[in-house]
Amino acid sequence: MPLQCDAPLDLLLFPTWLVPVEPAGVVFKGHGLGIRDGRIALIAPRAEALKHSAIETQELRGMLLAPGLVNAHGHAAMTLFRGLADDLPLQRWLKEHIWPAESRWVDEDFVRCGTELAIAEQLKSGITCFSDMYFHPNVASELVHKHGVRAQITIPVFDFAIPGARDADEALRKGVELFDDLKHHPRITVAFGPHAPYSVADDKLEDIRILVAEMDAGIHMHVHETAQEVQDAVQRHGERPLARLARLQLLGPRFQAVHMTQVNDDDLALLTEHNCSVIHCPESNLKLASGFCPVERIWEAGVNVAIGTDGAASNNDLDLLGETRTAALLAKAVAGSATALDAHRALRMATLNGARALGIEEHTGSLEVGKFADLVAFDLSGLAQQPIYDPVSQLIYSTSKESARHVWVGGKQLLDSGRLTRIDEQRVIANARQWGEKISSRERDQG
Repeated sequence: MPLQCDAPLDLLLFPTWLVPVEPAGVVFKGHGLGIRDGRIALIAPRAEALKHSAIETQELRGMLLAPGLVNAHGHAAMTLFRGLADDLPLQRWLKEHIWPAESRWVDEDFVRCGTELAIAEQLKSGITCFSDMYFHPNVASELVHKHGVRAQITIPVFDFAIPGARDADEALRKGVELFDDLKHHPRITVAFGPHAPYSVADDKLEDIRILVAEMDAGIHMHVHETAQEVQDAVQRHGERPLARLARLQLLGPRFQAVHMTQVNDDDLALLTEHNCSVIHCPESNLKLASGFCPVERIWEAGVNVAIGTDGAASNNDLDLLGETRTAALLAKAVAGSATALDAHRALRMATLNGARALGIEEHTGSLEVGKFADLVAFDLSGLAQQPIYDPVSQLIYSTSKESARHVWVGGKQLLDSGRLTRIDEQRVIANARQWGEKISSRERDQG
């Protein structure tokens, strides 16, 4: 289907397989995709596509062209804490190691270096859009703008001082300023991120509710991450965290509930009634022994389920393709059914469902004429992918992030044959090593 225009296409791609994600379950073979002015202008069989003139044509033999992956939850700059405090339970990991390290080390330079490392790592694994919930969000937004990727920048809010904000009021004030600065940006949206029900009081949650209603912004929040969190909330408030958020009128189509490992019938009814999105982070949940999100049950209830890597400090990578494979396998074990979260739905969770959770599904997340050309080409010609009966199954179950060969965001190529086009990879590695040496030296001295 072409987008009507007499001008030549900027780029015409001919992959072996084209997976649009919408409509669901479809794989096109022998088709071309045309890009004009940063958007998808044509999807058609090869013979028809060749009738359209193009400034550049690329043959992507042996490759699967899909929507760029959407990493719906993470803490980008925490790449610099990768491996710092492994093999610990969540609350000990946070309170004894991560929060003290953040207090000691996180400043604008830390966020700049860590976010650039995260952007580079994500682009090389096929991620074209990510949600970032971390300190100094203005710095992260500058890196997103500079490097051409797409992102939701989430304003972190706690009841106590954090790097870049003395209290919740200052965090919200700075968040409103950033929202106003970026509200017309073509690749960046701003959401508000109360950290978790146990770290933000009712009055600040009420402030956030009023702000997001006025701005039509999203709310991104860790919710029901562990059984202990839910148990403590019932003892403290007399209700489960999600019920408290419903009472405070925070739930709705723009609410992004991250983790949700603890889901009972009442929780599921609230998620469904308010049309919330759940963002599943299976590998972080597994590593921290936080629990298992019942993905198949939630999906079957009609709730939008997206996927995120979480931060590299608790994962320890930003590999969304690997995360999706883990999610698919775990969903089968949790549901007790081999048919749970099949490969095509898993890919949808990592693309269109992520875009829907972030409120940008009209612009990205699937290969449809008129949407931004956010694309990734995965090479399926390797040994581990042969033979190919269903290319989507091979992508989810047999393919690694290193198979991401080309990435475009808004029609601009940011990864070309596995090489970053805008980021000096060796410089990013060198900067990260310097931070690692400084942090590890201090941690040894403290120990």
